[in-house]
Formats: sequence, C-alpha cells, structure tokens
Amino acid sequence: MSYDIRSQKGIYIHIPFCISKCIYCDFCSAPADDAVKERYVEALCLEIEAAGAQAAENGDNRGISTIFFGGGTPSILPPRLFVRIMGAVRGAFTVAQDAEITVECNPGTLTDEKLETYRRMGVNRLSIGLQSPDNAELRALGRIHTYEQFEESYHAARRAGFDNINIDIMSAIPHQTVAGYEKNLKKIIELAPEHISAYSLIVEEGTPLYDMVERSGEEILPSEDEDREMYALTKKILSDAGYLRYEISNYAKTGFECRHNMSYWKRTDYLGFGVAAASLLKKSDCYPASRRFTNTFDLTDYLKNPIGNHSEEQLLTHDDEIEEYMFLGLRMMQGISKEQFYRTFGRSFDEIYGDIAKKQQEQGLIKCDEDRLWLTDIGIDISNTVMAEYIL
Repeated sequence: MSYDIRSQKGIYIHIPFCISKCIYCDFCSAPADDAVKERYVEALCLEIEAAGAQAAENGDNRGISTIFFGGGTPSILPPRLFVRIMGAVRGAFTVAQDAEITVECNPGTLTDEKLETYRRMGVNRLSIGLQSPDNAELRALGRIHTYEQFEESYHAARRAGFDNINIDIMSAIPHQTVAGYEKNLKKIIELAPEHISAYSLIVEEGTPLYDMVERSGEEILPSEDEDREMYALTKKILSDAGYLRYEISNYAKTGFECRHNMSYWKRTDYLGFGVAAASLLKKSDCYPASRRFTNTFDLTDYLKNPIGNHSEEQLLTHDDEIEEYMFLGLRMMQGISKEQFYRTFGRSFDEIYGDIAKKQQEQGLIKCDEDRLWLTDIGIDISNTVMAEYIL
C-alpha cells in the first residue's frame, strides 16, 4: 500500500546569517562577513542543483508549490545573491505559477532595491520579525531594531506592492505586563497585516537569556498566570479583529493562511537546503520508505561539502508516521480527519486511538464530530501532554 502523496513539494532555504544574534535565539544563525555569505550561496546553489538532478534521475516529481526563505535573516543577503539562489531553484525544479514564495525579513535590513528584487523574482509573501512594538521590550530581547524602523520596512513593503505580509509578535517578554501586551496587539492590528504569528517567549538553555534568568531569577519574566492571560487576550483580540486562528500560534485573514507551514503540519513532501535544513520525502514509487533527514549544523563543514552532508537521517516506520500525523495534525484548529487517517495508513483511527480519544473528550481536552477531532482551549493549553498520549 502506498501513502497519499501530494503532487508538489515545498522548499525551505536556510540563510544562517544575522547582523547580531538575539539573546533568546537558539537557531542556527550568526553574523558573517561578505566573503562567507558569497561562499555559502555558492554551496547552497550546488546543493539545490544536485537535488534537482537527482530527482530527475529518479523520475521523481520536481513540481514546487511553496518556497520559504528562513533564518537567521534572509533579508540580510544582497539582491544579487538572492537572484542567484532563485535562479538555481528555477533551474533545478518546476516552480508552480501560483507558488507561495516567502522571505523572512528583519526591520532595518529591507531596502527598496531588495523589495523590488523580491517582487521581480516572484516573492509574494513577507514575514517580518517585529516581536514587539515597544522599544524597551525590543531592547530586553536583544533586538537591534526599533519600532520606527519596523514601520519604515512595513510601509516600504506595502509601497512595493506586497499584499500578503505576516508580522511576528511575542508575549511573556522580560518585564512585560498584560496591559502592555494588550496595547502591543492593538497597535499591530491597526496596521492590518494579512497574517500574525503570536508566540510566547521560550527561554532556551544555552542562550544568553537563559543565563540572565538564572542569575536574576524568574521574577524578570511574567508569571504563569500572566502568560495565560496574554494567551487568552491574543485569541480574543485577534478573533474580534477578523483573524482566524488556524494553528496553535498562527492567525490569518481568510485566504491568507501560510501554505508552506500548512504543508509541514499536513506532512507533505518538502526539501530543506542549507546548513541545518530538514527534509521529508514520503513513501512513493521513488522511495520505498518515508525518510526525514537534516543537513549538518556545522557551517564550515557545509561549505566544504554541501551535497548529501546530513547530520541526521531516519527511515520512518509506519508507527512513526502515524505519531507524526497526530502530533502535527492536532496543532491545526481543523484537527484530524478519521477518514483521511484511514486513507493514509490503511488502519481505522478508532482501532488505534479510540479509547484515548474517548478519555480525552470526557476530560474536555478534545472535541469530536463524526469525522474530525480537534483540541479544545484547555487541550491547547496542555497540548504537549495531550499529544504525548498518542505515542504508540
């Protein structure tokens, strides 16, 4: 039995460079000089071209429906390097005419020339990392931009013709108050972006912020009750403003859900290019088993050998795929379809998870109708605990 395969893939391209690393960031990113950026783009293009050639040799589908430039700060690259990357992608793969192409940007790194280049190369969606419209909160996060610089970038993007813009906002920032966060939300809504990603700050071990919290004590962070209150405010204020919550941390006006991220949660094929980028290729005529692999996290190592240089590679078992389907599917507000589950895995949902779902429904953690089940507000609050019960 072969699994349900989408006809097109997504591509993720990792740009690991930034002007200065934020104190909370544990992503694979760091400042770099122009020579390193040049070498990196050369290596990236080699990896992309090799993947396209391999797909052609295997008779694999090379249709691409979404492209996402993440980082780091992709908008740090000069326009000519961005053009080279897009040229490599279009030369190696067949990019759909209506493909969603997203570039993550940081305020202060956008210019009119870059925005014009993005438009010319087919970019139709921007994701701007604001995090907070409060300059004191930005300083507390180690961000190097101001709200005024964000506004300049945002309005420049609108003038350049971008009509699909996401803004990132963060809650539970050091010294943040509930009233301050509410003010932040309302300020962002006034700009009327098409999409808002709203995240609670996670203090990751190994970051400067973690060390700061260890030294100063957790009192510099909002309390757990305040964090929950901010969470509830996000849902109410954005919903009242016409933003549909379609995933735990993502809100969009109708028709502006991020197609690329939806492909992750729906487990369609995607290819990751660049240092630390991950890929998923589903079971098909080309691949006897689904496999997930991640490129090396070592930039020097990647520059020497960008092709097939994986730090991790895993052939997914049938049970692995079922678990992933549950974990990722329950992140979406539309939840899980039992019929789709059966079509995908050839097994009844109720046969595997019926008792667990019944118990969680009685606990008020999920809701069910004839076909679908999805997390309740309480279930979302403790989603990690809920999802852990679906481990086989």
